[in-house]
Amino acid sequence: MRIGRFSGGVPNEALFAAYQKSGIEVMELSVGNKQEIHDNLPFADIQKWAEAYGIELWSYHLPFGWYNIATLDSAKRAKVIDLYAEMIKKAREIGVRRFVTHPSAEPYTPEERADRIAACKESLVKLAEIGRQNDAIIAVEDLPRTCLGNCSAELLDLISVDDDLGICCDTNHLLGEDLIEFISKVVHRVVTTHISDYDFIDERHWLPGEGKVDWQAVYKTLTEGGYKGPWLYELGFGTPTKTLQRPRDLTCEDYVRNAREIFEGRELTVIGTPLPGLGMNVW
Repeated sequence: MRIGRFSGGVPNEALFAAYQKSGIEVMELSVGNKQEIHDNLPFADIQKWAEAYGIELWSYHLPFGWYNIATLDSAKRAKVIDLYAEMIKKAREIGVRRFVTHPSAEPYTPEERADRIAACKESLVKLAEIGRQNDAIIAVEDLPRTCLGNCSAELLDLISVDDDLGICCDTNHLLGEDLIEFISKVVHRVVTTHISDYDFIDERHWLPGEGKVDWQAVYKTLTEGGYKGPWLYELGFGTPTKTLQRPRDLTCEDYVRNAREIFEGRELTVIGTPLPGLGMNVW
């Protein structure tokens, strides 16, 4: 399985060089939630660097937060879809084919959930068609807490509106369902991953080995289920100081060593230690 990592902001040439040197082979463009950043991405440079350093531009994380495809405001929902369509078109021109979308924002009450699901499905129908028009794949990400898509049944229900929709399996978002059971139920629709560890209390985006996930089971369930995409890390180099202690920042080499330890069934090199008394984020 190839090793990938998100860009963690607008990438520069140095990041591509570091990926090549360490053995990271694919990148997800994940540049944040500000519209002006997406509007002004240096696509030509990104394509040039990707080709020069042999890094595949695997996926593009569509912005979230304000960009809520489950909003009950139909005019805003249409605006979000239009913005996504433009981002998809631009990124396809440099070879990106997979586009990760959050199915909602949060927090949501149980009483409004059905309406939010209906709005999300309406949006996903439109996104799937935009994907077909651009020879692109829309990957819907599982999310934590009260977000839509926080369990296998709901996520599969959301993507049932179109057979061309896929799933982005985020390994640190499952709070109400066992992660391995979740993967086993959705793996037939998984087209990409977001790899990071957590404590089962809330999402943490730690390096595998720093949390509680059974990584051999995750790897086995994905591969035996037929997943062919990359092992794509979604966590930063810096230490999340509100949740973790590390003696140093991470490097690209840490990601590659970590992945190879998982692939080869070896004991993981643990760098960080969770802080005591962690609870769930307040939204």
